Amino acid sequence: MYALNRFRSSSTASAPISDHLASRVSREFTERWDTLWGGRSLLHGRTPGPDAVRLDGNDYLNITGHPAIVQAQTDAILRDREYVIQSSVFLQDNHPARALELSLAHWLQHEDGVISQSGYSANLGLLQAVADPQTPVYLDSLAHTSLWEGARRAGAPSHPFRHNDPQHLRRLIERHGPGLVVVDSVYSTTGAICPLEELVTVAEAGRCMLLVDESHSLGTHGPQGAGLCVHLGLSHRVHFITASLAKAFAGRAGFMTVPAALRNYVLSTSYPNMFSSCLLAHEVAGLAATLKVVQQSDPARARLMGVSRRMRRELTDLGYPVHQGTEQIIALESGSEPATMVLRDHLEARGVFGAVFCAPATSRNRTMVRLTLHAGLTDSELDHVIATAADLAPVLEPWNWPIARRSRTACEAEAA
Repeated sequence: MYALNRFRSSSTASAPISDHLASRVSREFTERWDTLWGGRSLLHGRTPGPDAVRLDGNDYLNITGHPAIVQAQTDAILRDREYVIQSSVFLQDNHPARALELSLAHWLQHEDGVISQSGYSANLGLLQAVADPQTPVYLDSLAHTSLWEGARRAGAPSHPFRHNDPQHLRRLIERHGPGLVVVDSVYSTTGAICPLEELVTVAEAGRCMLLVDESHSLGTHGPQGAGLCVHLGLSHRVHFITASLAKAFAGRAGFMTVPAALRNYVLSTSYPNMFSSCLLAHEVAGLAATLKVVQQSDPARARLMGVSRRMRRELTDLGYPVHQGTEQIIALESGSEPATMVLRDHLEARGVFGAVFCAPATSRNRTMVRLTLHAGLTDSELDHVIATAADLAPVLEPWNWPIARRSRTACEAEAA
């Protein structure tokens, strides 16, 4: 049992938590831990060994440890001894972070941009700055949690629309009026691509601004990895682009584009930027070097797309319901948390490690093991993952997972 009394008394513990908090932990977590999870963590299984196939990260282009990036970071650590750590809003235009912001913005065919501590901070801070109680925010139902939290922090009325359904969005805008449409370009749990061209048309017809989170397409899609908005020729019609630089950039930062005329306004109203310290010198230098590496990584992008196509095709042929996405993120959506723990344990016992996504990252009945592919996967590693999936299919019966049954029901209804 997950013991609450460890909060209450210990030779090294500080003041005990309140009865109210203890009750809340018991109600919201302990029962889940003890029953659904069987007294062990759903998120942490085995420790990967040296021969494990790791599909639990986001370094899509496999650039961690790239010599040019490491050298830039090392040089910055050795050189920048007088670096001042302060809120990023105080940084002057001659600061290296400012050059990085402009480089990223121009790469995305936008005027200007702002670096943040994380993609979460970028989304939260931007929405706080550009939305308010008089601005309806229309969010795809699978939009990242940071986008929902940003709308909540802004006090904006939030209206979810059905995933990748532009016509449902259109009806909501007709009902609630102009505001801000918020989507991911590639969705982080399923690997589904947003129908951006249709969404832009609907947003413009409804006189709405548009925010596109490109966290999972920046670096992996588009010319020189500039993302889907650039790839589709839509950047000039998208008001704001945000991204986590902890995915294809394998760093620790976030980014938002802003019109040049709004930059100082955003800096003066975005709490995550105002009340967080700036990035460290070696982080800025590393990201600047990473941008150049990413722009020159066409072979890695091609490899990633080839790996993704093969893995999805093979899993589909084996009966795994991965139809909800198309890109490098693959959801093995087994449904319940106990079923997902079984799936995780079987995979890890055979040396295949994904990442478990459960509530609140998903709804309670849509728990999954997420596999994130990367350009560094060898053919033998792919063979091993596919052979593992083949061995497990008769045991797990993925064709009977809830998502597979829902898909069959929908197809039958459409055929009727």
